This record gives sequence, structure tokens and C-alpha cells, in this order.
Amino acid sequence: MHESDSESPRIHGLSPRERQVLEAVVRQYVDTAEPAGSRTVSRRHGLGVSPATVRNTMSDLEEKGYLFHPHTSAGRVPTDLAYRFFVDQVMRPADLSEAERERIQQALEGSGSSAVERMVRRATRALSLLSFELGLAVVPKLDDAVLEKLDLIQVSSDTVLLVATIRSGLIRTVYVDLPGEVPKDTLVTLAMLLNERLAGLTLAELRSSLPDRLRDAAPGDDSTGELLNIFMESGAELVEWSSGDAGHVHLGQASVLASQPEFTTGERLKSLIELTERRDLLAAALGSREHGGGLKITIGAEHRSELLSDFTLVTAEYRAGGMKGVIGVIGPTRMPYEKVIAIVDYTSRMVSDLLTPS
Repeated sequence: MHESDSESPRIHGLSPRERQVLEAVVRQYVDTAEPAGSRTVSRRHGLGVSPATVRNTMSDLEEKGYLFHPHTSAGRVPTDLAYRFFVDQVMRPADLSEAERERIQQALEGSGSSAVERMVRRATRALSLLSFELGLAVVPKLDDAVLEKLDLIQVSSDTVLLVATIRSGLIRTVYVDLPGEVPKDTLVTLAMLLNERLAGLTLAELRSSLPDRLRDAAPGDDSTGELLNIFMESGAELVEWSSGDAGHVHLGQASVLASQPEFTTGERLKSLIELTERRDLLAAALGSREHGGGLKITIGAEHRSELLSDFTLVTAEYRAGGMKGVIGVIGPTRMPYEKVIAIVDYTSRMVSDLLTPS
């Protein structure tokens, strides 16, 4: 006689035995991508009960919505609810090996600390290769980014490079065509004037008030006023970039996902290709996530979009100075959660460390 399930405390409506069997089924399915049968579960996971008992428990779990029974197989497959139970109640993030940590560090440190987009691209590639899921990230929303300084660099007699340095390591440049040759001391005066009026403001503040902030800023002569108007138009181009590029999604290598068993059929592969082409959808999904300082895991039907219902999204925030971006992976719901979560967490912290000036 085995102890009755009803005599043990229940968590989330599951008895200890149901929890034990459910964990075994999830782990086996994640490892093999094959529906789990009661005999194999009993033998491989040392549950200490007969295959018949495991089979009965699996049947109970199916009735409760944690497993389903593919019609072509005697085994069972975890549902989204099973993965949610596993993530919330069972798993512990894996310890990354020294070699895995070094691979992530090497991928990121070669990007240079001042190039956010380059760093993000490298990070998504590293995430794809280490997790065998699709790495993805969005660059920080730049409305809250602060303009540190503006430089005017003369590149020819009638062309000047306007260089905007954002407080976080971002640099943006615009070539400005001038009506004629401009004396160097005039450019110096204009640069001082622009920095006096604009440095220290956020890009959102600049976008809403740039003309007002430079109105009546020029000295009395008409030529300087004309130049100021030209630079004001170019500055507006830099500021508008802050809202246009925010939320742009960078993707790693989709080929690592295409090799997974979930995408061996033409229909499933088509859904993956469609997903990689819908960057607007991914941007919306990433942009709406609240992390609360930790990782965020959204599984299958928990997503708002039907197109994401076969996928799990694991993300974390990273910081670039005072700005926040989102980085992580997307893959099938059959995912080695413990390893993937450890990789995403470590990568996001490394990106933050490298992008935030000490």
C-alpha cells in the first residue's frame, strides 16, 4: 500500500505524487521531444511507484489540464499550464559553466562600451548560440536619454559634422551642409551656444521644445542666425531619431531554432519564419513587459497574440546609463528553462555592466 494522495498536503491543487510525476514528464519531454509514457517515466526518474500508478497519475493530471494526449501516441505531453507550474514551483536556474560565461563575455566585450546597438546585436547572437533559442532584444527607449554635449566638426569648407553624445555612450551624427565657408571661431561660438541651451536635456524635452530653446539665441548678425537655423533643423533630425528607432527589435540566428524538432513540419517552420518577419509584433511584446527587477517568462497562450501561442519568451532588462532595454530569447514552449533562464540572466547583467559607466 502506498500513501494516499489525499492524505498529503496539496499545492496548486496537486498532490505530492502528482507534482513528482508532472516534473518527471516535463523534464523527459524537454529532453526528448517525445511524448512521455508511464513505463519510461517510472523507470528513468526513479519515482518508486509502478508504471500503472504513474499511468493513473498522468491520467489525473490530464483531467486537470496539465498534460494532453496526442492521438498518435500512448504518451503524454505537457501543456502551457504544466510549464507554468514547472517554472513557478520546481525549477532552479542552472549554474553556467566557466566556459559558457567566458563565451558570453568574449562575445560582448569585443563590441566596445560606447555602441549600444552593436552590443545588443552581439548579445542576441550569443544568446542564440548558447541557448539554442532565438535571441532578441530592443534598444533602450531614448526619450529619457540625456544629451551630454554637441560637437561641430568641420569636414570640408562647406560641410560640418554635428555629433550628439548621449549620456549612456550613444553617439549620433548628422552631416550639415552650409551655404559657404564658415570661420572656425564662428563654429566654436555656435557649439558653445548650442550646448548652453540644449545640453543636459532629455531627447523628449528637446523634441517638444527645440525651436523655443534656440529662439533669440543667436547674436545680432544675420549670418550667425542663419547658421543657427540650419543647425536647429539638423538637431531636429537627431531628436526625431530618438522616437523613430526606439523599440527596434534585433534578432539573433533563427537557424538554431529551425533545427529543433518542433519545426520539422512545413506548417510549424512557416510559423517560425512568419514570427521572425513580424518585428512589430515582437517589439510590442517586448515593449509591454514589466520585469520588476527580475526575469519575465511568458508561456504559450499567456501571450496576447495568437502568433506567439506556440512560443515561450524569457526576457530581462538591461541598463545603458539611465536608460532601460529588454533582452532575452524566444523559443518553443518545450524549453530547457533552467539553463535558458541562467543564460538570459547572466547576459543581461553583463550587458548592463558594460554599458553603464562606472
